[in-house]
Amino acid sequence: MRALVFLLAIIFSGPGWPDECDKLPKPSITVKRLDERITVNTQHSYKVLNHLGSALARPGKQILGLTRGNASVRFASNISLYVDRTGRWECASPQLTVTLGFSPMTVYVAKEFPEGSCAYKEIYQHELRHVKAYQAHLAGIEKEVTDTLQRRFDGGSIWRGPVGQSSAQLRRELDERWLPYIRREIGRADEAQALIDSPEEYARVADSCNGEIRKLIR
Repeated sequence: MRALVFLLAIIFSGPGWPDECDKLPKPSITVKRLDERITVNTQHSYKVLNHLGSALARPGKQILGLTRGNASVRFASNISLYVDRTGRWECASPQLTVTLGFSPMTVYVAKEFPEGSCAYKEIYQHELRHVKAYQAHLAGIEKEVTDTLQRRFDGGSIWRGPVGQSSAQLRRELDERWLPYIRREIGRADEAQALIDSPEEYARVADSCNGEIRKLIR
């Protein structure tokens, strides 16, 4: 009788026994875009804006308006786990959400040009072109970033390894590989921004409103 019980134990714990890891959901990833309200700041003089945007200014040109967007990447994770009966091994399935965008997004218009004036309107409309360029860039990279991350995380195999390593492995991979990658992709927006601030556009804005702007900054 003892021999029979032992034999049954071997059968039930062998390859035919269902793998508990298979009950976990498949790894997945969702990519979202930040959609935050734009803040308008009219508290600073154009001289202060020249300082804030010194890295972007063309030689000999005054900065009358400025758009600043800080690249933001957020990871949210929920890991489904199964630990085997020995307590030594685990199976893990990461469920990830990545949110990317610019936060905050601030449009500055120099305080010398009060809201409602012709000059304010011209400068503000110019800065809205920068805002739209940022938004268009995000829309343009969203699919590529999503496809790249899905190839790595979406619907793949369940992670298996020593207990406690799955969370650390995921955190390390996100910080060392995927965060720099997404930031590089967002940073490419600077190329489109530079095209907007052409010498012709500087001259057009400065000469608008019957020369009101150019007179004030002389």
